[in-house]
Amino acid sequence: MVFSSLEFIFLFLPATYAGLLALTHFGRARAAIVWLIVASLFFYGYWEPKYLILISVSILTNFALGPMIDPSSGRTDRARRGFLIAAIAFNLGLLAYFKYLNFFVDTVNAVAGAEYSIARIILPIGISFFSFQQISYQVDRYKGLVDDRSFLNYVLFVIYFPQLIAGPIVHHKEMLGQFDEGRGFRLSLENLCYGGAYFLIGLAKKTLIADPLAVHANAVFAASEKGGTLTFADAWVGALAYTGQIYFDFAGYSAMAIGLAAMIGVKLPLNFNSPYKSLSIQEFWRRWHITLSRFLRDYLYIPLGGNRHGEQRRLVNLMLTMLIGGLWHGAAWTFVVWGGLHGLYLVVNRAFDVAAARLAPGAMDAPAAKVASWCITFLAVVYAWVFFRATSFDSAFAMVRAMSDPGAGTQAGAWTLSVVRLTNADAALFAIAAFFAAVAPNAAQLMNFRPGNTPVDAPAPLWPTWRPNVAWGVAIGVLGFFAILATQKNNEFIYFQF
Repeated sequence: MVFSSLEFIFLFLPATYAGLLALTHFGRARAAIVWLIVASLFFYGYWEPKYLILISVSILTNFALGPMIDPSSGRTDRARRGFLIAAIAFNLGLLAYFKYLNFFVDTVNAVAGAEYSIARIILPIGISFFSFQQISYQVDRYKGLVDDRSFLNYVLFVIYFPQLIAGPIVHHKEMLGQFDEGRGFRLSLENLCYGGAYFLIGLAKKTLIADPLAVHANAVFAASEKGGTLTFADAWVGALAYTGQIYFDFAGYSAMAIGLAAMIGVKLPLNFNSPYKSLSIQEFWRRWHITLSRFLRDYLYIPLGGNRHGEQRRLVNLMLTMLIGGLWHGAAWTFVVWGGLHGLYLVVNRAFDVAAARLAPGAMDAPAAKVASWCITFLAVVYAWVFFRATSFDSAFAMVRAMSDPGAGTQAGAWTLSVVRLTNADAALFAIAAFFAAVAPNAAQLMNFRPGNTPVDAPAPLWPTWRPNVAWGVAIGVLGFFAILATQKNNEFIYFQF
């Protein structure tokens, strides 16, 4: 079941919140949290019931190890560290088996010329997200940073359906206290209106922008994978279509998750903050998939040494972090290259900042420098997305070659399309996507959303912010009508595969 499906919107969601409303109205707080846990389990099991066993074992094992890791356990630091290592190994072991075992065997066969064979392992949906959440919980519990030890709160922290499948990767500090064993839920008309509006904005991003862009991205990348000849224009249409698709698809999911939680007064962390407005790769990663960047920083980059051991070690740590971040996204070498490219971008970005500050302080504040910075950053991101989307290196390099050669596939200078055909409506779609990604305020700004994990600038005075009034109700209602009308039967989100 996906957020953009009709069964979710018209059956699961109303039934879940109606039950929650009834239980909270009659003061049954603990029953309300149990109801939400059961609903979340149903939501997860709807995709593949057998993986309910997996996530249940994961939750119970992690919760059982928690007291052994905690400083209040009375165990020695060495013993607690051993239990922490066991907890991390357990979570990474699940990831290694379900996500990377086939990849490892295929890599060994390719390198060694061997013919090892194992059955194809189906990736349990959301495993990367709930594994990372529980690792961060265990590390912080070892440090004595976890105060809430409620079993019900912990289960809901992991299984909570708005963020279960594709994030945001939530932190225990920002979630456990909000649950308060059901006493933290606040179902009010204003919350339902606010959360519903946020949800519909996210749905519109998915069905009205991301899904139509996917048609063009899929056509170009499929042609590349089949060895077809791409023109310069084909390659750029495909790359830009995917650049827009992945943003509006994932940002749309994250906005829907925030809206679903806001309906009952729960605040999820922001995951996107207009990343395509970034003037540097460093800024891009402060704005793109914010909760993953936070996890990689706090539980990988800093433990590796961060910037505490000199500039050279800092750059090595940056590269390692991005390589692992790339591999986290998928079990393929193309993802590792994507992560490596961003690691290289960050290293170059850092070196440039140091040199610019020393040789020309203040020069990067000039308008022309900002425009150049935006162009370079955006182009670097687009080229990297090619490796993220391509299913093979041959396909990726074919795309990159065509994107880098204005005469590719045709006579020099003749920018023609052979794989895709763009109508006026398609051109308008690209323009709308560009406007909302690079110019207009984002959903958090329009909805006046103030999460604790990242600052969000207020929109310019020209742009209104959401209010619970008739005008906004009509506008969101019309948007929601067309967004629901555009829902498709097979419309899974891109990040479901990770």
